[in-house]
Amino acid sequence: METIKLREEYIKLGQALKAAGFVESGVDAKIVIQDGLVKVNGRVETQRGKKLVDGDIVEYDGNSIHITG
Repeated sequence: METIKLREEYIKLGQALKAAGFVESGVDAKIVIQDGLVKVNGRVETQRGKKLVDGDIVEYDGNSIHITG
């Protein structure tokens, strides 16, 4: 599980996927999110700009990201 420590109040979903190295670009993030391949806290999320906060868990392609504050 990857961990992303917040520098601000939140990080957007597309940015988190890119920061964790799960996708190579913002365009790739947009595609996998719009295709319904990404879950946030166990629910499919289709908004690339979804704000992730402390405690959120992102799942994609068998990998996960834990957001910490």
